[in-house]
Amino acid sequence: MHRESTASVIARQLRTAIMERTLQPGAQLSETALSAQFGVSRGPLREAMQRLVQEGLLRSEPNRGLFVIELDEADIRDIYVARTAVEGAAATMIARARVPAALRELRAACDAMTTSLELGDPAALSDADFHFHDVLVQCSGSRRLVRMHQTLIVETRMCLTALEGTYQQPLELVEEHNQIVAAIEAGDVKLTLKRVELHMDEALRRLIHAEDDDNQAYI
Repeated sequence: MHRESTASVIARQLRTAIMERTLQPGAQLSETALSAQFGVSRGPLREAMQRLVQEGLLRSEPNRGLFVIELDEADIRDIYVARTAVEGAAATMIARARVPAALRELRAACDAMTTSLELGDPAALSDADFHFHDVLVQCSGSRRLVRMHQTLIVETRMCLTALEGTYQQPLELVEEHNQIVAAIEAGDVKLTLKRVELHMDEALRRLIHAEDDDNQAYI
């Protein structure tokens, strides 16, 4: 069984801290403080931080150090351009292959969103939303799409966590995901891609609008 390296563990924990804004945008990382926090030497810590620089979650400033990235509206729009490309590619791969296990997993992720909606649980709906998109890319079987998507989802979480509100139009949210899954199940590649693109366009529109209205959009 493959054992995760210390640097990989630290990188994963730093991604979570950035995603949940425990490490705030613009915050400078202290090697001394983080070494003490994780109980590790600076070698694996530096390796982990360098991974996040390569992923674009940290920025390096000469003679100053490493800082958590800050996202403006142009960045958010760019994130959704990239997500449309990655998730659209993943969805069309699944639609072409129509592997029963992948279709079942994707339908189960969508059903979890429906259940959260019926329970009136916004936090569970948010988690189910992110889980759906993770499953969508995982089920493609492409390691490179999964790797790219990992960073994009952290950046998306950064955007949504900052808003700290509630979902807008949750019924429409669940229906859009159901339509994506239905197109994939039908093996209709063209319709699948169209529905992914429409969902991303709507998600971006609501996110940009939510930043003005101080409400949380969906992803």
